[in-house]
Amino acid sequence: MHDVRDSPVSREKLAGFLATFPDTLVNKRSTAWRNLSEAERAGDPIALLQAHPALMKRPLIEAESTLYLGWTAETQAALTKS
Repeated sequence: MHDVRDSPVSREKLAGFLATFPDTLVNKRSTAWRNLSEAERAGDPIALLQAHPALMKRPLIEAESTLYLGWTAETQAALTKS
């Protein structure tokens, strides 16, 4: 487990996560997102996630070199097959 608020995620890891989940890594339904200015929202998503780690959708799970985002039925099914 990695608490993104206590221990920041590296730019390199965030870039990899963003490449895997380009449309969903930044949680645009969160209160943190709604509190950002339009200029902040339009900025670099990696810099935005570094400045506001709570914007990252969670949980982000890495299991056997596969990334899963969110605790969905699909994620649960994939992880219980292992």
